[in-house]
Formats: sequence, C-alpha cells, structure tokens
Amino acid sequence: MERLQIAMRDVALPDGAEAAIRAEAARLNSFYDRLVSCRVLVETPHRHLREGALYNVRIDLTLPGGELVVKRQPEKDLLSAIQRAFEAARRRLEDYARVQRGAVKATGKPARARVVRLFPYEGYGFLEAAGGREIYDHRNSVLNGGFDRMEVGTVVRFTEEEGERGPQASSVAPAGGRRRQKGGTTA
Repeated sequence: MERLQIAMRDVALPDGAEAAIRAEAARLNSFYDRLVSCRVLVETPHRHLREGALYNVRIDLTLPGGELVVKRQPEKDLLSAIQRAFEAARRRLEDYARVQRGAVKATGKPARARVVRLFPYEGYGFLEAAGGREIYDHRNSVLNGGFDRMEVGTVVRFTEEEGERGPQASSVAPAGGRRRQKGGTTA
C-alpha cells in the first residue's frame, strides 16, 4: 500500500489505538496487495451523558479501478470499533477480489437496496445494499426514466454489475414502498 492516512475528529487516540490501526491496515494490505491507499477516520459522532463517548470508524480503501467505503455503527469501545470496521473492510475486500477474479456469477435475480444519496443535477446517486455496501447508481440505469422520481429512502430492485470504478447498479426500479429508519420515521 502506498499510503495510510489516519485522521481524528473530536477525539484523541489513546495509546495503542494508532498501532492497532496500522497493524489492521497492514493485514489488509497483505491480504490484497494492490491497495493504493487506506484512509481511516476515527470520530465521536455522539456524546451521551449516560453512555459516554461512542466511537465511529470509517475506512476508505482506494483500489485499482474502484474505492470501497466501510462505515460501522458507533461503539463504546474504540479498539472494538477499529477491529469491527477492519473486519468489515476485509469482507468487502474479499468480495471485491472475487469479482475481479471473475469468481462471482450473477444470479439473475434483482437485489434490493435503499437510496442513500442523490445528486439529481449531476444525474447519479448511491444505493445501500445488504451489509451496508454502497453501490453507484446513474440516471441511465433507472428504468422508465424514473431517476427524477427517486428520493432518499426509496427502496429499489437492481442488478449489480462491475463498473469502471467498482460496483454499480443497472436495471434499477422502485420496489414499492420505503423502509422505516430507526426511530419510526421514514427516510
């Protein structure tokens, strides 16, 4: 790996945390030696009076022809948050490597996902599929000109394919209905 960047937001890394991040990044690199860079962000997005600080770890992996982003739910223990985020990154990297080798065969059945980000003027967005994977979605991949009717939170069916920069959606169509977010409100 050419680069490892570690950033903190609203948190100071205790002794051993940076070493744990470096060790986990080295393990990823030994697993998939074509990693270009690994950016790790450690932050405390929420501060609860009763629970104390919760730690969130985000990992951005730059690969030849793509990028993988891993975000996990906040956790109370920083080292556990680091370990779980890197475990998820390793699983995503394994999936990516299988697709690159051609070891993954399409099932032909559309998958379901939820629209998590939209950039309507630019004509693209991102879907969140099973396991929190983000998949690129372009205006031209939405059936029947439905891109302009999509909203954040819309549940869609899609077929996944490998694009120039990683996984992308094709044959996107509304699945009917919207999923409820935590707290009982719709997205």
